[in-house]
Amino acid sequence: MAAHFGRRLRKGAATTAVAAAAVAALSASQAPGVTADEHGRQTTAEATPSPEASSDSSATGNSPYYTDLPPLHTPSPTPTVGTPVSQGEAEAGIPATVLDAYKKAEAALRTAKPGCNLPWELLAAIGKVESGQARGGRVSADGTTTSPILGPQLDGNGFALIKDTDDGAYDGNSSYDQAVGPMQFIPSTWEWAGRDGNGDGKADPNNIYDAALAAGHYLCRNGWDLSDQADLNSAILSYNNSQDYLNTVLSWLEYYRKGTHEVPDGTGTLPSGRSDDSGSTGTGSTTSPSPSGSATAPPSTEPSQTGGGTSGSPSSPPSTAPATPGTSTPTPTDTVDHLENAGAAKLTATAGDTFTERISTRAETSGGKAVAKVRVRFTIIGDTDTTFTGGESVATVLTNSSGVAVAPALKAGEKTGTFTVRATVVGRTAPGLDYRATVAERAADTLTRTADTALTCTAGGEFANQVQVKATYEGAVADGVAATATLVTSADDATVNSKGPYFKDADGKTVRTLTGLKTDADGLLTLPKLYADDTTGTFLLRVTTTGGATLTVELTVTAAASPSPSPSPSTSTSTGESADPSTSASASTGA
Repeated sequence: MAAHFGRRLRKGAATTAVAAAAVAALSASQAPGVTADEHGRQTTAEATPSPEASSDSSATGNSPYYTDLPPLHTPSPTPTVGTPVSQGEAEAGIPATVLDAYKKAEAALRTAKPGCNLPWELLAAIGKVESGQARGGRVSADGTTTSPILGPQLDGNGFALIKDTDDGAYDGNSSYDQAVGPMQFIPSTWEWAGRDGNGDGKADPNNIYDAALAAGHYLCRNGWDLSDQADLNSAILSYNNSQDYLNTVLSWLEYYRKGTHEVPDGTGTLPSGRSDDSGSTGTGSTTSPSPSGSATAPPSTEPSQTGGGTSGSPSSPPSTAPATPGTSTPTPTDTVDHLENAGAAKLTATAGDTFTERISTRAETSGGKAVAKVRVRFTIIGDTDTTFTGGESVATVLTNSSGVAVAPALKAGEKTGTFTVRATVVGRTAPGLDYRATVAERAADTLTRTADTALTCTAGGEFANQVQVKATYEGAVADGVAATATLVTSADDATVNSKGPYFKDADGKTVRTLTGLKTDADGLLTLPKLYADDTTGTFLLRVTTTGGATLTVELTVTAAASPSPSPSPSTSTSTGESADPSTSASASTGA
């Protein structure tokens, strides 16, 4: 969030304090601390971090955020034009372009990650807390802020220490990182999380469409379902690891869910209290959140991202004195000389599967000593659609007490071949460490027919039943496996037969080899209808798959039945009658 937000509108202290007391109590009951589950994901539980952990292991840069809470009374979603606007209605208003960006991001995530269930109101709540909805909607027509929104430099003086990672490309600071834009991404996170939300071909953290879409993807990583309260809390705390931040965002989320409306750009209500303001009344507190009031989080599985939360405490306020060049204490990152492989073995997986092995990297000094609390970034490089769990191609993990960072599990895509995962130290120029990983084609080792009905047909006709087979691999369903079907010459000759049964292509022409076939989600493959020419006999259809599975199916073509001969016309009349009139006459005369 910016250190300079322009003009602020101050509310009455009494009103804010009453609202703070009521909403904070409600929020606190829903938002316990954060810890890790057996999968390394953030979950809710009572815990207290150390100052070092709270600044380094969160997904934020620990820059300040707005602490104002919503009014107690829910406003009308659409206030009547021409009537006085209440405080609640003013607070509920979201600038038009900003609101549009949130809703477009929700729609995009509904398609990209439907299981996340991201509500646009969550983006609005975070946008309110981080930048006051882009400083009340001060954006251009394309969604870019009219002037940069920058948090304070993260130089370790009252905030986390994050040395420059982008050479000042995003924040204009080549010494330390600063949170950037309406959703307050720090450069090292925007590098992997940035998205192009307005279709102009670039990802700009100062553009609300880009920033909102990036925030949506960030909140939807790790397989989180935001309709689940525990996952929702985890996602918000990963954005900013502060209990007070969680409470504040949840309050605005609930408020916006009850009703909001669009207001013209540039006319949104600006918050007044900030987490780094001494005596701020935004949360009913007179001090900044202390480390003991923050929540503990496990090592982040993504790069540090935004600017939220503070690391100062009421009893010992953060120093505002500038750092003296050359006298600062070296950070753990400064001591890292190189990275060592800490246990990654053969990295292979079948397309669509999760790699069973996880990359493990150890940060060491020049003397081989382990370095804890160092951010190691893992980046997937190469022509591959493999990602880390959660769908991202970059993940950052804090080294543990043994100096080891374990990357999230890799999820193989459909592109086969070899790619690279590179481990580097964030904020340190040190040699990277490359890991080679391979994605193999989906395979089957067994094919069986799903029916035992004999496949017969008369010459010139069509087979009544289609051939369906099921593919398995080591007894499990083999889905998405490539297959080929060929009418072969004989059991010992796999060349294509020039006569007998055949398939038809889209133009109705005869074909006796089908390629590009794939088994479905249940491992099933149903071949097109078969036809027979005028050749009779027994023929063979062979189906093969990637992985070596083979099945030969027997087809029988019989001769068409001969038509019954037509009866000859009768040349005699009924018994006792003569066809010859003269004979009849003679017989009659003789009688």
